[in-house]
Amino acid sequence: MPSTLVHVAVAGLVGVALLREEFTPRALAVVLFAAAFIDSDAFVGLYLGGAHRSLFHTLLLPLLLVALVGYDSRLRGDASFLRRRWGDHGVRVAWVAVAGLTFGGIFPDLFTNGVNAFYPLHDSFYTVNGRALLSNQRGFVQTFVDLAPAEPRPTTETLHYSTGVDPQHGAEQGPVERVFPLAMAGWQLMLITLGGVVMGSRLWEFYRS
Repeated sequence: MPSTLVHVAVAGLVGVALLREEFTPRALAVVLFAAAFIDSDAFVGLYLGGAHRSLFHTLLLPLLLVALVGYDSRLRGDASFLRRRWGDHGVRVAWVAVAGLTFGGIFPDLFTNGVNAFYPLHDSFYTVNGRALLSNQRGFVQTFVDLAPAEPRPTTETLHYSTGVDPQHGAEQGPVERVFPLAMAGWQLMLITLGGVVMGSRLWEFYRS
């Protein structure tokens, strides 16, 4: 599974790309926090079964935030909370934070081993993972979208994602190894390295100017 470092690295790339002239270390920190916050539903899972990859990983969360930021920044005019408190800079950072939360916080899990995409309206885990290819014999082949899965999709009652915080479903039995992943595959290490280099370079430019 993608580690929190992977989430932060992807969010950092999103932040550097989208903040543009509004880039500041504090603005970047807001974007990174938004992405890292998504994984905090692992702590909620200690008290609410199946919360991890459901409570904050639902795609309904960024949709709700888009509605809130859009309403505040576009419809409230001079009464906008974001503009009164932080000006246009705050509006930009809010939009980029939502993007970082979505593409850095939720998408790495959705595109690897799954999230409860429409929780709590629909309790079912979805994964967008597979392959797409062009073959001279089979034509275009893709396995990302399966509209008729062979088995029922897992739910919060049947699926538990092991984390260092909550390694087992239910009460822990005996000594339990707690694993906090850092980089679990080469592509994850690549993203962490790339994100670190890009963010480091942008921060160096900011402080140098």
